[in-house]
Amino acid sequence: MRKIILILVIFIGVTACKTNPFTGKKMLNFYGNKQIFPMAFAQYDQFLTENAVIEDTADARMITSVGQRISKAAERWLSANGYEGYLKDYKWEYNLVKDETVNAWCMPGGKIVFYTGILPITQTETGVAVVMGHEVAHALADHGAQRMSAGTLQQIGAVAGNIAIQDPQKRNMFNQAYGLGSTLGIMLPFSRGHETEADRIGLQIMAIAGYDPVEGAELWKRMKAKSGGEAPPEFMSTHPSNDTRIANLTAWAPAARQEAAKYGVTKFD
Repeated sequence: MRKIILILVIFIGVTACKTNPFTGKKMLNFYGNKQIFPMAFAQYDQFLTENAVIEDTADARMITSVGQRISKAAERWLSANGYEGYLKDYKWEYNLVKDETVNAWCMPGGKIVFYTGILPITQTETGVAVVMGHEVAHALADHGAQRMSAGTLQQIGAVAGNIAIQDPQKRNMFNQAYGLGSTLGIMLPFSRGHETEADRIGLQIMAIAGYDPVEGAELWKRMKAKSGGEAPPEFMSTHPSNDTRIANLTAWAPAARQEAAKYGVTKFD
């Protein structure tokens, strides 16, 4: 049994990869669009029925308008770089939901929600574009499927350890160490890597859409002020620290502008 599990893990690690078009790097992903998108779409529809969706207001229209502008910029970049048809299974949707939580999120396949609680932080359409670019980037890079894939491997590792260790006391010690170690050493860094990747891709896409990427760092300065500086240590978090994000976004903004210039975009909102 142990040999079977080991072979399975190696097989998944070697074969279940997909190339990220924006980075050129291989991604751990063994959930195809046809598997994960229908589940995501169904969950999204259910969420909308259970929450207060705001429609036909200036803010709601802005969320949709910015989303469409960002997703078109992404498609423009993909087509120009040899990835025609990459978005054929995506069903973009952008909704504003009444909730004071300072958050926005995207499900696989392009299903995006903004909470009203984040609007005082975004402040402007360009601020919304920073968040929208980040969320669209999560969808483009298949981060949802990658998290599921990593979670599956984490579970396989736990099962393998429990099968291999016969002594109940040692098995209990393994489970405690494995749970903490795999979370702090693998899963959390994996998540932070996704967030950093989405920040960078999102900044590039928003610039191609005509939004000033300099606003990325400014938004996170406001986010830091909102939090009052209270946050867990970065190594214990699913996200990079505010300071890390501000530094990254500041450093990446000139390159994002240069990328936009390749598409004739030199003036920004």
